[in-house]
Amino acid sequence: MSWGEALDTLRQFLAALRWQDGVDIALVSFILYRLFLLIRGTRAVQLLRGLLFLLVAYLISSALQLHTITWLVQSTATMIIVAIPVVFQPELRRALALLGQGELFGGELWVSSKVSNPQRVIDEIVSAARHLASRKIGALIIIERQTGLQEFIETGRAINGEISAELLASLFNTASPLHDGAVILRGDRIAAAGALLPLSESIKRSSRRPIGTRHRAALGLTETTDALAVVVSEETGAISVAREGQLQRFLTDDELRAQLEILYQIPRQQTANLGLALFGRK
Repeated sequence: MSWGEALDTLRQFLAALRWQDGVDIALVSFILYRLFLLIRGTRAVQLLRGLLFLLVAYLISSALQLHTITWLVQSTATMIIVAIPVVFQPELRRALALLGQGELFGGELWVSSKVSNPQRVIDEIVSAARHLASRKIGALIIIERQTGLQEFIETGRAINGEISAELLASLFNTASPLHDGAVILRGDRIAAAGALLPLSESIKRSSRRPIGTRHRAALGLTETTDALAVVVSEETGAISVAREGQLQRFLTDDELRAQLEILYQIPRQQTANLGLALFGRK
């Protein structure tokens, strides 16, 4: 097709376009945009990436006439269509709730998890863990990464406060009504406290030494997301880190700091504030 024919086709399309069509396209685009914001802070993003991968695989296999791959992708797509209502149940429930409250098409549904000063965040987390461990106060701190944790954040009490060792320590104080749940960090903010997390079932029977509910919750979340969990034992005061369904226990302050520096992609080095005290800073 030449440029002249393409321009003629475009002119015919624009001439046939009604104002109702423009409104229709704008409304659909807005709805899709709000739905994208709805799932952007949840685990559904990874599921959508998988669906897009299957779509690309289907188009490529069809173009190259790879019949076996095409049949396999079609069969998988059929099963996925049946499973979508189950897989996206939290997002569908949340969308219906927001629609009933009139908030689905207004306001901000997602908050950026960008960390402006990762070294300061690491210092505050390590200081809080040290303080809580020395007093044998149980704690569960969740650090959100690429997989959104919005569905778990909504189970707790919204905080939206700047991360500080003092605030973390106060949230886990036994006198606090939120001390039994998890604190979820998003970026350089404390998104929520008292959040409820799924418990891991994989170690329920296989573990020779039973672990507490906080450790099971840390494993349960990290088995299905890329989050990192910092756990302080209420019985022993030991500091543990859960990541990718694996639990590392009895960490020192330096080992915890090293884990967090790897997480935030900070080169391992001796820092001037390595001995930062929790409540004795000048």
